[in-house]
Amino acid sequence: MNERTKEIVMVSYKGILANILLVVFKAIVGIIANSISVILDAVNNLSDVLSSVITIIGTRIANRDADKKHPFGHGRVEYITSSLIAIIVLSAGFLSMKESVSKIIHPSETKFSTVTIVVIIAGIITKYFLGKYFKKKGDELKSGALSASGADASFDAIISTGTLVSAMFSIFFKINIEGFLGAVISIFILKAGYEIMQDTLSNIIGVRIDDDLSIEVKNYVNSFPEVIGAYDLILHSYGPEELIGSIHIEVDDFLTAKDIDRLSRKIMVGAYNKLGVILTIGIYATNVKDEYSKAIKNSVYEEISKYNSVLQMHGFYVEESEKLVHFDIIIDFDEKNQHGLVYRITENLNKVYPDIEFVINIDRDYSE
Repeated sequence: MNERTKEIVMVSYKGILANILLVVFKAIVGIIANSISVILDAVNNLSDVLSSVITIIGTRIANRDADKKHPFGHGRVEYITSSLIAIIVLSAGFLSMKESVSKIIHPSETKFSTVTIVVIIAGIITKYFLGKYFKKKGDELKSGALSASGADASFDAIISTGTLVSAMFSIFFKINIEGFLGAVISIFILKAGYEIMQDTLSNIIGVRIDDDLSIEVKNYVNSFPEVIGAYDLILHSYGPEELIGSIHIEVDDFLTAKDIDRLSRKIMVGAYNKLGVILTIGIYATNVKDEYSKAIKNSVYEEISKYNSVLQMHGFYVEESEKLVHFDIIIDFDEKNQHGLVYRITENLNKVYPDIEFVINIDRDYSE
């Protein structure tokens, strides 16, 4: 078990202990006071205990080494863990709403005491700091499950504050607003569960990589003197600490296979050691130093600059003997007729260079 896994497990154990203590105290006080809000708080804390247990199990599984069946490792189990926590939170929310509606329809007397108030305040303080602690550790360790637990704990602090308000109304104004506050509590729980699930599913589906990381990787690759440009960076996440992908580098076409092999190995080793990214290197050759090739490239730039949806051009190469020019363009996702756009560009270029065949490849805007 690596250090990251050990720390996530330790943080989760601390959360389990804190929540078990809160469950016991709140359940006792809620039953004595006949308070649905306090009892719902206790149930929600119990779900937090289960969340921490799932986090521990999921993190241990995610830490397993790669095998023949799972050559990319088991890191994505952490995303599944986060989705299970989201389901627990949503289930607690639906249960809370059901009980709250019942309390609105069939209200019953609540009995709050000094002990009740003290326990609720203790719960607010505990949950507030527990939420901040989980969120901080989740960000530090890149653990979606810990961050989700932190967000849930922070919402619990808000929810418990609502319970405190309900107690104050009952004590000082003899007004029972338990059911209505319980409904508000339920909405907060459901909202938190939805947001956790939404983030987790986005990671499972595949999201655009962080712009700062994209820029950092490209700047590193561009730092090699042989590299003219770095394009088409694609990174797939196989867990918070496992990024595997590819990048194209543009180099002069006079480099030998030996030169390119040596350069590619340097980039791959450095990217992993410095940035923790596993990269496969693709090659674009360029040969636009003569006047003929420069003129064609300038004409192409002039043409594509007419279209706001064309974000970038790269991989430009002129095969003079074959009367062939090929290059890649990145088109904005908002452009619905990308192939029609390429057709118009090609048609206009052929008016200027009727004897040249233009081959345009469409690249996606994968990263910054």
